[in-house]
Amino acid sequence: MPSAAAPIISSVQKLVLYETRARYFLVGSNHAETKYRVLKIDRTEPKDLVIIDDRHVYTPQEVRELLGRLDLGNRTKMGQKGSSGLYRAVSAFGIVGFVRFLEGYYIVLITKRRKMADIGGHAIYKIEDTNMIYIPNDSVRITHPDEARYLRIFQNVDLSSNFYFSYSYDLSHSLQYNLTVLRMPLEMLKSETTQTRQESFDIFEDEGLITQGGSGVFGICSEPYMKYVWNGELLDIIKNSVHHDWLLYIIHGFCGQSKLLIYGRPVYVTLIARRSSKFAGTRFLKRGANCEGDVANEVETEQILCDASVMSFTAGSYSSYVQVRGSVPLYWSQDISTMMPKPPITLDQADPFAHVAALHFDQMLQRFGSPIIILNLVKEREKRKHERILSEELVAAVTYLNQFLPPEHTIIYIPWDMAKYTKSKLCNVLDRLNVIAESVVKKTGFFVNRPDSYCSILRPDEKWNELGGYVIPTGRLQTGVLRTNCVDCLDRTNTAQFMVGKCALAYQLYSLGLIDKPNLQFDTDAVRLFEELYEDHGDTLSLQYGGSQLVHRVKTYRKIAPWTQHSKDIMQTLSRYYSNAFSDADRQDAINLFLGVFHPTEGKPHLWELPTDFYLHHKNTMRLLPTRRSYTYWWTPEVIKYLPLPYDEVICAANLKKLIVKKFHKYEEEIDIHNEFFRPYELSSFDDTFCLAMTSSARDFMPKTVGIDPSPFTVRKPDETGKSVLGNKSNREEAVLQRKTAASAPPPPSEEAVSSSSEDDSGTDREEEGSVSQRSTPVKMTDTGDSAKVTENVVQPMKEVYGINPSDGLSEDDLSIYSRFVQLGQSQHKQDKSNQLLCSRCPDGVIKLTPISAFSQDNIYEVQPPRVDRKSTEIFQAHIQASQGVMQPLGKEDTSIYREYIRNRYL
Repeated sequence: MPSAAAPIISSVQKLVLYETRARYFLVGSNHAETKYRVLKIDRTEPKDLVIIDDRHVYTPQEVRELLGRLDLGNRTKMGQKGSSGLYRAVSAFGIVGFVRFLEGYYIVLITKRRKMADIGGHAIYKIEDTNMIYIPNDSVRITHPDEARYLRIFQNVDLSSNFYFSYSYDLSHSLQYNLTVLRMPLEMLKSETTQTRQESFDIFEDEGLITQGGSGVFGICSEPYMKYVWNGELLDIIKNSVHHDWLLYIIHGFCGQSKLLIYGRPVYVTLIARRSSKFAGTRFLKRGANCEGDVANEVETEQILCDASVMSFTAGSYSSYVQVRGSVPLYWSQDISTMMPKPPITLDQADPFAHVAALHFDQMLQRFGSPIIILNLVKEREKRKHERILSEELVAAVTYLNQFLPPEHTIIYIPWDMAKYTKSKLCNVLDRLNVIAESVVKKTGFFVNRPDSYCSILRPDEKWNELGGYVIPTGRLQTGVLRTNCVDCLDRTNTAQFMVGKCALAYQLYSLGLIDKPNLQFDTDAVRLFEELYEDHGDTLSLQYGGSQLVHRVKTYRKIAPWTQHSKDIMQTLSRYYSNAFSDADRQDAINLFLGVFHPTEGKPHLWELPTDFYLHHKNTMRLLPTRRSYTYWWTPEVIKYLPLPYDEVICAANLKKLIVKKFHKYEEEIDIHNEFFRPYELSSFDDTFCLAMTSSARDFMPKTVGIDPSPFTVRKPDETGKSVLGNKSNREEAVLQRKTAASAPPPPSEEAVSSSSEDDSGTDREEEGSVSQRSTPVKMTDTGDSAKVTENVVQPMKEVYGINPSDGLSEDDLSIYSRFVQLGQSQHKQDKSNQLLCSRCPDGVIKLTPISAFSQDNIYEVQPPRVDRKSTEIFQAHIQASQGVMQPLGKEDTSIYREYIRNRYL
């Protein structure tokens, strides 16, 4: 089913800030620089922000004339050529927002960006550098002694560190939401089309839509999910006064993309993590939840799989899976004044009716649907009750809330003491996590935008038939989500999420017809690539919340980590402790100021004078909430009505109001993602076109030895990667025996077997790091036999590389086969030279072949003429007539294309 709409591409992608004494002029254009918009910012107001958007779309000629008049009108003397009245201040790629402390307003601009990922032609950029410019001029500036300190605190939020944006793809929503919106029925879009025709003065717009018989395309721009937007407060002051293309929303978290090559077929694996801007902060200073149900360290992680050979949301194949991490939704905290590595856990408020947990799970039901699955990884058995306090309270809260939910939509609670299983020698942590992951994915399902492939119908798999979710004619929808937590939601949580993501990745690959069974094994190129993505993801989130990288990784729980990893873990632990003790308070102040949690006000205490920020994040401490929610019917009524589907993705009047719908000509740049991505009218360079250097499974993980199975689903030895090629013959022979496809590979070894082989693996890792392996021994050069063995280990034999040894003589069978092949070729050449009879002087032994085939398909002896349809024949005849000077009359579509070209090129 083709898409009913297309995402609107922002027409403001390049910015230039021009300066006069009285105003700033911000000129924004699309990437092709064919359409321009202008913002006028007043500089004569000392504390107010006055912005004027005339909402007119300028052509390049009109912008040049406008800037020329501004330059001429702002010179000190009329007609003076020596000085300019309009100065070019800075070039940028977007507006982060406007902020004010105690003096006037600042504008924050993105001055450098870097492409990080590509989803269906929609580029995702990372902010590399920003510029903060003070708006009022010096003549009206009213100075304040504390302004500089607030400015330093605000700039402690490093915008060049893991902040992302896109001009055409809504990063605050999941891929499932974005594609569901684009597949809305046409009748719904027609009823919600906004009246924005007055914003454009295009002379061809009305005429083009009429000539096409109303065949325009609906463009859709959805309202962002503000929970994951980090500059919402900075843009709030201009949200209702400027065109929506000026509003560029950014997210904070992680974005990574890698390329999985399956026999040359490129598949992009993308990992996007959205960190919540509600109740945001650092490790020990933000625990539990606030009065509105927002929890600390809440991150939504989405893994997207797409076939990169087709770049289109309508024709391409896309799949995604979403999971969430977040602190335990209770009122609890830890006192860091004791300077202990593990401060005691304290329950701050009694909540017998699980009010805060109800608010939190109501949000999740609205965004993800049901079932909500909780995977609780905190310790269950302790000598001194510490983490178990949270488990007991969480169990009581979930039990209370489940009393009132319908049985088919109850919250599923899975407690599992991961630390206990890690210390046990009889249990394999990842095996147990794999069982949990299978059950979770079967309950929630995943998103895919295409129906089940025919091969899965011919060869049905038992696991596939048990898969949950919501099946629609165009594919599958994920209903529900897994919510994973430990105490910090860092190390244990990241490993658990990796195992669930690995299980979901197998189902995603199977749904796209790339593997024959939904099963992936460790030590394959695909899993290694995915594990590296998840470790980068975990390190980034851990640095943001805890102040250091991950301490325990997937290899740690597999017990194959090298011995050098233990010293790194100690250093990360010390770094995390130092950050929590000395720098987290300053980071928390910066986050509170950046997100607008604290607003500096003259005559009130400053941010650094507050003893705590508890009152800033818990609004019910400053005023009574207007309404009190029911203790039994704790959910939103509209949400429960549509379960298991998420209410945010249901087509209803409330959700339609969140959309901006506009009808475009089908060749408009605002909806043409092909021109946006490939830019056929622009002289581009390879550096700009291929600026995204992503990790590739073939280059970075597949061994370089020729002849090894190039499949990324082949099980390899742990030390056999693209950077370490096996040099020992016996090891190579063992690796060949171990290479089996993921579908037929045996289950992973037990923990005892892994532990026994960890010494060898760690030795290999030490060799990769440049240190001398303790297992290497000096070679004794005593006789020629030993030297031959050494040479054999260093230089690979020709037979293993090419399949044959040229120095060996050929057998009689091989010579006979080759001579027959030569005779066949000679006979074929004779048939191709002419249509005459075969020459009677042919050498003896030449096989005479009759060039007639018994098969209906093409072969090397007979080729059937291709069948040409009627339209192709007419095009060819028109081409012949054009060469003779006979021109065909232009159709309506050709006229529209020509007008579009003239408008983009000359107007």
